[in-house]
Amino acid sequence: MRLSLIPRTGRFFDLFEESARKLVVASEALADLLEHFENVDSKTAHLKDLEHEADEITHEIYLQVHKTFVTPFDREDIAALAQRMDDVMDYMEGASTTIRTYGISDPTQAARGLADLIRLQCIQLEKAVSTLRHRGQLKSMLELLKEINRLENEADSLYLNAMAELFQGEKSSVDIIKWRDIYDQLEQGTDSCEQVAHILEAIVLKHA
Repeated sequence: MRLSLIPRTGRFFDLFEESARKLVVASEALADLLEHFENVDSKTAHLKDLEHEADEITHEIYLQVHKTFVTPFDREDIAALAQRMDDVMDYMEGASTTIRTYGISDPTQAARGLADLIRLQCIQLEKAVSTLRHRGQLKSMLELLKEINRLENEADSLYLNAMAELFQGEKSSVDIIKWRDIYDQLEQGTDSCEQVAHILEAIVLKHA
């Protein structure tokens, strides 16, 4: 048996799967916050904790990139995937913090809908990421990625309708500014999920 002192594969698959699980937990927490709008401070604190935990995973992935001699796929793809997954978490946490900071008392149906679409995207992302370690199954990921893109298109429509409604109703200028910021954070979350899907698709095309 040959032994090597040089790390050859790292812990990338385990770390990405852990990161994807954190996204699902956070997306469920965000959806719960907006659907059951109570204990806002504790729920947003929980999302902040999840964001810190996700940061630690991202940093460990970067560390593995630098210390691993042979990576399972291109280093730039590993770094990009880690960063985009981290972005999803950041936007979810950012939306919850903005809601708490602005003292929102009654979430809109559009906000609930966007949060639920992020949740559905994260569930698909977790399934997709779990196939990375099985090279022979990489192509099966493409249907999952297609669904993530479809959900993002649905989120775009919901976002545009929500923004239009802001200026058609009787909301004050302050409320318009508040909800525009919240909608932006949520929509960026769905966009970031789609960006993760694009990176995963590139990995499939290179290695399947």
